[in-house]
Parts: sequence; structure tokens; C-alpha cells
Amino acid sequence: MTDAAVLDSPETNAPAYSVSELAFALKRTIEDAYGFVRLRGELSKVTFHGNGHVYLDIKDERACISGVIWKGQVKGLAVRPQTGLEVIVTGRVTTYPGRSQYQIIIESMAPAGVGALLAQLERLKTKLQSEGLFEVERRRSLPAMPGVIGVITSPTGAVIRDILHRITDRWPCRVIVWPVVVQGDQAAAQVRAAIEGFNALKPGGAIPRPDLLIVARGGGSVEDLWPFNDEALARAVAAGTIPLISAVGHETDTTLIDFVSDRRAPTPTAAAEMATPVLADLAAALADYERRMIGCGARLVRERRDRLAATAARLPRLPDLLALATQRLDIASGGLSAALRAGVAHHRHELTTAGAALKPTLLHRPMEIKRERLAGLAARARPAIQAVLARRREPLDAASGDLAAALLAGISRHRHELATVGSALRPTLLQRPMDAQTARLAGVAARAGPAIARSLTRSGERLVALEKLRLSLDPDRPLGRGFARVHGASGVLARSAASLAAGEAVRLVFHDGERGAVVDGVAPVRRPVKAAPTDQGQLF
Repeated sequence: MTDAAVLDSPETNAPAYSVSELAFALKRTIEDAYGFVRLRGELSKVTFHGNGHVYLDIKDERACISGVIWKGQVKGLAVRPQTGLEVIVTGRVTTYPGRSQYQIIIESMAPAGVGALLAQLERLKTKLQSEGLFEVERRRSLPAMPGVIGVITSPTGAVIRDILHRITDRWPCRVIVWPVVVQGDQAAAQVRAAIEGFNALKPGGAIPRPDLLIVARGGGSVEDLWPFNDEALARAVAAGTIPLISAVGHETDTTLIDFVSDRRAPTPTAAAEMATPVLADLAAALADYERRMIGCGARLVRERRDRLAATAARLPRLPDLLALATQRLDIASGGLSAALRAGVAHHRHELTTAGAALKPTLLHRPMEIKRERLAGLAARARPAIQAVLARRREPLDAASGDLAAALLAGISRHRHELATVGSALRPTLLQRPMDAQTARLAGVAARAGPAIARSLTRSGERLVALEKLRLSLDPDRPLGRGFARVHGASGVLARSAASLAAGEAVRLVFHDGERGAVVDGVAPVRRPVKAAPTDQGQLF
């Protein structure tokens, strides 16, 4: 037999209930048995509905019961419901037949102290704080311009999209996402493994080592965020070498990881803003620094130029310094020719005087003396010889030959002495004073020649420069290159078009003559004409 046949058989006494009948029967039974209940537990998943009702859970270590507070009772509660708060509620237990779920309808609520989970969290915080994991000194500073950012979060939630969008808008850098679950029993272990994995990366490897880490998760209840209160996870964050930003929950949510991280962000979007600078702001600041640097440099140059100008104004001018020396040089160069002529005349006079002292009588006097001595000897010898001949003619005859030879020998000796004295008076002795004077005069002339040549060279250069200056200032020289001078009716040179009136007779002066013209009242249209190269000459 089938089950339907058994149920419809008149032999069984078990009535067949419908689902609704059973559900509402249970509802009446529970409400009759638990019409008034005082319940103690910790609030969780507190939700304020838009219609004014409040839905929540009350739990302890082993069980959880749903609760609801109708909007008429919310205003009369002694305490505002919030997650983690341990309370004592009063109400009646009922069921919700649509889900086969029992719940308590809360009529009053009073605080009963901090919940068990929060008390456990406080004990763990106290332990870690005593170990120095919460000290501000151990926190690392965030990089000003990170090149690589590591994000530890769920890859499917809205958190990662908010972070990537914010980073892209602010700072162009590489983002590496380590996907983890952020809720449940495996969340703490996966987040800890991600932090340790990022810190284990070597610089320069296939996967770049991040400059900054962000641990992010959206808001939720205490139970949802409880994995981030794990002691092992907190110690892994404290032991890491890469700066870390904690962005778990919303602004009012606080977890244990917030106390050991280097920086806490109220929201994941705020974490992205905290981790990255604004490129536009940096560019503006750089432009401002550049503008200020250029301004400071220009001001410094301007101040130095003013100081230099003031110093130069107090110094004497170069022409004033050289004026006296130039004047002395001009006077000396002007008197040099006259001094040279006077020197030559003076040395010529000295030479003439010295030459006049050398008379011919002085040259012949030694010979005359010798001749006079010889004549005197001959005059004294002749009477003596005649006397001796007169007394001793006979012996003299015998010795006449010897005496004649002696006389001849004496004459020869004296003649030899006279020739020797004459040869000693050479022309060089006469010319030596004249040669000394001539050498002195030649030395003076040799020194005067280069000085006169230099003076003439400088004067010639100065004359050439003045001639070039005269040619450059010659008003008729440009006329040979196609220019013309315009003179008005009064003969005055016209220097601008405004000085000539319409119909005025003018005179055009060219290089080969003059022509008359009348000024037209209509200004001609100027057309660009490429000027042919002309020889402008040189000034110096």
C-alpha cells in the first residue's frame, strides 16, 4: 500500500494537519507558555528599518534568538540598541509562521554591561598594549609617492572598486590585489597570509614589492568584523616591514587591527586618499615652487645689479683715470723729436770740439824733437872733430876711417830711434777719441729710431681710426647706396613723415644731384620687400 492510502484509511486515528494549522498551533502554544519572558544576552545585527521597527539578534556563547521592537516601543526604551551591548529585555516569545522561526517581541530593554565578545576583545587589547604593539613610536611613516600599492580585500565587493577608482583619479600607480575572504572562520587566516606574503616579496622580483599595504572591508556587525580582532593577525601586522593602512568597517567600527596598523582610515575610500597624493596638487605646487625660484633668482640678480651700479657710480671713470697719464704721454711724445735733435746737436758739438784739439803740430812734435836733438849733436860734434883733427891730424887720419864709421853708426842709430818713434804715432791713436764719440752718437740714434717709429705708428693708427669715424659719420655716404635726403620747403632736413604737410614742396638730395618733389596726401601701402645686402663699411 502507498502512503496516501495509509493516510486516507479509516483504520488510522492520526489527523492530517495542514502546514498553516500546525504553524499557528505552535504559535499559540509558545505564546501561551512564554507570554512574559526576561532574557539576557548580547545584541547583534541591530537594524533600524525605514518603517520605524528595529530588528536584532540576542545571543550568548551557544545560542541566538531573533528579536523585534515595534516602532511604538522604540521611543520608550531605556537604552538605544547597538551591536555588542549586553542587555536584559522583557517581552513575549512568538513565532513567524512564514519562515518557521521563533522570535521575541521586545517591550522593554535595560543595559546589562559589556557583552562577552567585547570583554574578550578588551582583555586582548590590554595584553597587546602591555607588549608595546600599540606604541606610536613603532609606527612607520607612509611613503609620500608610492609606486606600487598592495590591497588585501575581497575581489567581488564594492570596496575594491571604490579604492581603484579613487587611486586612479588621484595618483597613477600600480595596484596589486590579493584576494581574500573578509568574513567567516577563514578570513583571519587568509588576511594574515596575504600580509606575510606581501612582506616576503623581494625587491626587483617578478612581482614588484609594494610600497604600501591597505587592508579593507566594508561595514558590518561585530560578528562580521570579528576576524579582524584575531590575535595572530594583529601580531602579523605588527611584525610586517611594509607600512599598512587599516580600513575595516565604517568610521564608528573599531577592530584590533586598527591599533597595530601604521595608520587607520575611517573608510576604504579614505584609505585610498590617505595612501596617494593628488597629482594635480603636486604639479601646482611644483609650478609654484618654480615660479618662486625664478622670482627669487630675478630678485637676487636685480639686487646685485643695483649694488653693482651704485658701486660703479662711486668709482671714477676710466677716461678720468687715464687723462693725466695720457696728457703726460702726449707731452713726452711731442717733445721726443726735439730732444733727439738737441741730443744729436750736443754730441756733434762735443765731437767737433774734441776733433779741433787734435792739431797737426801735436802729431809732428816728437819727430821735431828727435830732429833737433840730432841737429844739436851734429853741431856739437863738428867743432870737436875739427879741433881733434887740427891737433891730431896725423893720428886722425889713421883713425878717420874708424871715426867716420862711428859717426855713420850713430846717425843710423838715431835715425832708427826716430823711425821707431814715428811708427809709434799711428793713425789709430789719432782716431780713437773720434770713434768713441761716434759710437755714443750711434747708440743714441739707435735708441731714438724705434721710439720715433712707435710714436709714428700710434699716430698713424689714430689717424686711420679718425678717418673711418669721419667716413661713418659722413651724411653723404649713404646716398651712394640708393638713399636720399628729404629737405622741406624751408630747407630743414625732414626726420619724420609727420613733419611734412600734404602738397608741400620738398627737395630730394641724391648722390649725383638734386630733384624737386611735392608731398602727396595719401599714405602709400607698405609692402614687405626683402632688403638686398649692402656694404655698411666698418667703423674701426
